[in-house]
Amino acid sequence: QVQLVESGGGLVQAGGSLRLSCAASGRTFTFSAYNTGWFRQAPGKEREFVAAIRWTGVTTAYADSVKGRFTISRDNARSTLFLQMNSLKPEDTAVYSCAAGGGIWTSVSGYTTWGQGTQVTVSS
Repeated sequence: QVQLVESGGGLVQAGGSLRLSCAASGRTFTFSAYNTGWFRQAPGKEREFVAAIRWTGVTTAYADSVKGRFTISRDNARSTLFLQMNSLKPEDTAVYSCAAGGGIWTSVSGYTTWGQGTQVTVSS
């Protein structure tokens, strides 16, 4: 059974930083074969794309709202995905979830495996 488990969320003041991690496990799951991404969902809003990284770990994509502030990376040897979030704003407050899949890599529909999510709260 494939599992993605996020960690690193919490409460931070505006302008602060957090680093999210997403650890993948599962005997039949080859993490390095999948594109991976981060999505977020704020209360009353739909889940939205944040950042994604190709299976090679070379090519990345970001939502305009986080470009220049967030950095996505992955360690295929440790089957782990990261999201470094700097200069956080109150509007970044949401549940952040990691995902793995082989479809359209900047779309919710492109991912088949999801983590449970971790709460990020940015106070003003």
